[in-house]
Amino acid sequence: MCGRLALTTPPDAVRDFFDYSERPNFPPRYNIAPTQPIATVRYEYGARRFHLVRWGLIPNWVKDPSSFTLLINARSETAGEKPSFRSAMRHGRCLIPASGFYEWRRTSDGKQPFWIRPADGDIMAFAGLWETWSDPDGGDMDTGAILTIESNRMMSSIHHRMPVILKPDAFEAWLDTSNVDTREAKKMFVPVEDDYLVATPISSRVNKVVNDDADVQTPIDLQKIEPSAKKSAAKVAKVDDSQMDLF
Repeated sequence: MCGRLALTTPPDAVRDFFDYSERPNFPPRYNIAPTQPIATVRYEYGARRFHLVRWGLIPNWVKDPSSFTLLINARSETAGEKPSFRSAMRHGRCLIPASGFYEWRRTSDGKQPFWIRPADGDIMAFAGLWETWSDPDGGDMDTGAILTIESNRMMSSIHHRMPVILKPDAFEAWLDTSNVDTREAKKMFVPVEDDYLVATPISSRVNKVVNDDADVQTPIDLQKIEPSAKKSAAKVAKVDDSQMDLF
């Protein structure tokens, strides 16, 4: 799965990589959690556009979001058939910019977090889905989810799922919901190469959403962690999904 990500790449570099027309001036975010805004890129009015959406997709048929499961990830293998994602796969495909993401490996001492980023470069694109949910009072909210896939060899030592990562040569087809149907889009769901990402062990500071600073990505030496420290980290290993604004 993917339950935390970061977007720390400068706005101009993100814009150049995704080639959208807007010039958003967003601050670096080191610890983005579900229900918070995430950046997305989608195709509309003949061009790529930058939009913020709430992380946690709400299908348009949901009556009461408070009683609906928070859909932060969608399994790429079944998203085209599942009622929650079927419409978004047809009409709401997007790219989600990320400088990297976090994943936790289960150990006998608890959950060890890792900072995972491209080995070459500081920006990548996750395959995403978005949909607009309308409340009974007429207000609209754009929501989104990250597509996941079985992990490649590198990631499998940490977790069995990982985000679907798309390369720039796939952007156009993925975003073209008018001419590329769900069956064709699913052909893009392949694990990224084993050497595309690097994983670095980090401290449990990332478990708390309030810790939204560069220090959450500071590497640690697992060999030097005392057993008592590992047990203390295990006690706070549960991910905190508190809300915080992107801007």
